[in-house]
Amino acid sequence: MEKKTRKFGMRDCLAYAAGDLGCNMSFALKSTMSIFWTQFMGMDIWYALLLIIVQVWDAINDPLIGSIIDADKRTYKRNKFLAYIWAGSIGLIVGGACCFLPFPNAPVWAKFIIFIAGYVVWDAFYTVANVPYGSLLSLISNDVKDRASLSAWRSVGSIFGNMLPMVILPFLIYDKDNNLMGERVFIAALIMGVLGFICFQFMIRNTEIRVNTDVTLNEETPKFNIIKAFCNFMKNRPAVGATVAAMGMFIGMQGAATAVTVIFQSYFKNVQISGIVQLFAMIPIVCFTPLARVCVAKFGKKELATFGSIVSIIAACGLFVVTPDNTGLDLIIYIVCQLIFSLGLGIYSTVSWAMMGDAIDYNEWKTGAREEGTVYSLHSFFRKLAQGIGPSLVLVIMIAFGYVGANEGNQVWEVAVNMRYIVAATYMFSALLQFIGLGLIYNLDKKTLAKMNADLGREAE
Repeated sequence: MEKKTRKFGMRDCLAYAAGDLGCNMSFALKSTMSIFWTQFMGMDIWYALLLIIVQVWDAINDPLIGSIIDADKRTYKRNKFLAYIWAGSIGLIVGGACCFLPFPNAPVWAKFIIFIAGYVVWDAFYTVANVPYGSLLSLISNDVKDRASLSAWRSVGSIFGNMLPMVILPFLIYDKDNNLMGERVFIAALIMGVLGFICFQFMIRNTEIRVNTDVTLNEETPKFNIIKAFCNFMKNRPAVGATVAAMGMFIGMQGAATAVTVIFQSYFKNVQISGIVQLFAMIPIVCFTPLARVCVAKFGKKELATFGSIVSIIAACGLFVVTPDNTGLDLIIYIVCQLIFSLGLGIYSTVSWAMMGDAIDYNEWKTGAREEGTVYSLHSFFRKLAQGIGPSLVLVIMIAFGYVGANEGNQVWEVAVNMRYIVAATYMFSALLQFIGLGLIYNLDKKTLAKMNADLGREAE
């Protein structure tokens, strides 16, 4: 008998937003990691190397977990994705803090072990929670407008998950000389792990699964094949396009994070206001989120997201404008360009997860197999490569242009100016990569999406 489900509504949106809020309670501190390990732990170039190593494992770990979830045919009380999320949320209570064990006087070899072991523990639990969470969107509803709402509310959860630590942490973990206090970062990570666990529990208890994808295996059913799934993913243009765009987004967000902190430490000489400035830059995203569903219905997700990437390109051009001797006008230009860049990024981010939900449907449309966990985890694989390699390469470039971690918040003026240009260049590369993925690769425009949904017997946009 078909299970009766409640009507889709605000409860679903708030629950899904809480899931990303829980993820970001743990993930938001990742932007502090570079400063912690270069300025407090004194690793500099070694940190860039270690970050690449752990991020490659991080990326490999995602499709591995995704394939395990897809191959898991056991019967769970509610849903297997929710069961995995529950398990991951337990580990994240302490997982994030493991990345910030404060032992600055330890020998270099010991710091290597502390970082790698801590990161692997955190990443394992984060992946167990995050991969099935991303796949849930396509199971909560098969209505494209509902998915657009879920994607938009996920962005709201992500925004608030980033806003809280972004605004509060600089006042708690930096001293009056703009130097990082590493012991406080460890305590903050523990507290955020507990907050994340609470958010996940709210999501789990209020999530309704409406799309039935249970499969009864028999002797004629082919075995799950990860290699075939990977090949299907590479043939899935929407998934590849959305992945390229996400790689660009995370290169901009994560790659520039260390340089942005150094700008406020040594260029604007007030690291405490960095969170407030970045919070101010999120205003366009918050304002656009309620309009996402209407805009998607009128213009389409691909069209809307591509426009957002063009807006970001224009803003990145403005970030190259630097006034002599850091006048007050320079900060105004920086804030305005950040606002415009965030508007473009917000337009894309509010529909990005709905686009991945459509990519999962596209995989079913073309191959007959949904493979939610694998498609999303392979998307996450490349995204996490960008999250690791991007910051590592940017850090190497920063060091090449004079950045010295031991100087903490006292970089020389020429280095501070170089950081301004590095941030602008990173944002420009980020926006261009988003445009390539969304405008040139992703092929589910409004007309094609309507045909796909009709063929799959689902409500058209």
